Amino acid sequence: MLFMFKMKSFLVPTLSTFPSHFSKNTPSLCLGFSESLLCKSSSFQNFNSLYLKPLFSSFPSQISSSVHVSSSRIDTPPSPFGEIHVIVGPMFSGKTTALLHRIQTESNNGRSVAIIKSNKDTRYGLDCIVTHDGEKLPCWALPNLSSFRRKIGIDVYDKLDVIGIDEAQFFEDLYDFCCKAADHDGKIVIVAGLDGDYLRRSFGSVLDIIPLADSVTKLTARCELCGKRAFFTLRKTEETQTELIGGAEVYMPVCRQHYVNGQVVIEAARVVLESQRIKCDSYLEASPLSS
Repeated sequence: MLFMFKMKSFLVPTLSTFPSHFSKNTPSLCLGFSESLLCKSSSFQNFNSLYLKPLFSSFPSQISSSVHVSSSRIDTPPSPFGEIHVIVGPMFSGKTTALLHRIQTESNNGRSVAIIKSNKDTRYGLDCIVTHDGEKLPCWALPNLSSFRRKIGIDVYDKLDVIGIDEAQFFEDLYDFCCKAADHDGKIVIVAGLDGDYLRRSFGSVLDIIPLADSVTKLTARCELCGKRAFFTLRKTEETQTELIGGAEVYMPVCRQHYVNGQVVIEAARVVLESQRIKCDSYLEASPLSS
């Protein structure tokens, strides 16, 4: 079966025994991952080999005994139209985890899948999508979505059923890609990303695709200060650019009360620091040079 991922030199074709749900008369090929790239998470720890078969895909049979490709799917022509599902929320709300679980479900149902993330996020390497809890899956790291069809190959793209997009706020061409993939190419597109930046303003094009979506899921985190439901992301540092990639050292999820209070405290701290810097610069300029 066919699972879409970025093929690099670490994939080595080897003959493999057939998964339990394949016919023994069906040719099969197994591509093995190197040990350094095997998934470490308990949820995805069995993603260590990919079975290739024309047109249809599922994760390896050892992940779930329910994995199978029904004859009804093989005999039924695909729908000419796809779907768009959007998952949004603040940082640490489980957006990537929800995306990976949805991708796993789609694959277990016999669909071929691919995952895309922005190549701007290099915290865990470029070839894997990683949750804050350490769950991993191979992915395509791209500067834009418009290059995906060319990168993966037209023939492979045409056989693809489901496309997952993580950190969608970083893709400027998100709207056009989702519209074409679902409306014209018949793909199921699952999008996960931030709906707002650290100032609670629209981030990227994520909110622009809401009118296109079949479903929208807003997740919440837990406020780091009081434990209540957190809807917002508070930036701890002084940087003011919209795109600042980081984890818990830079951001924390907060409720409305602590977002408002936190912004006041952060702004006050910035004023104090700026005042101290100006005073320090003035003192250095006024001090006579020692002979």
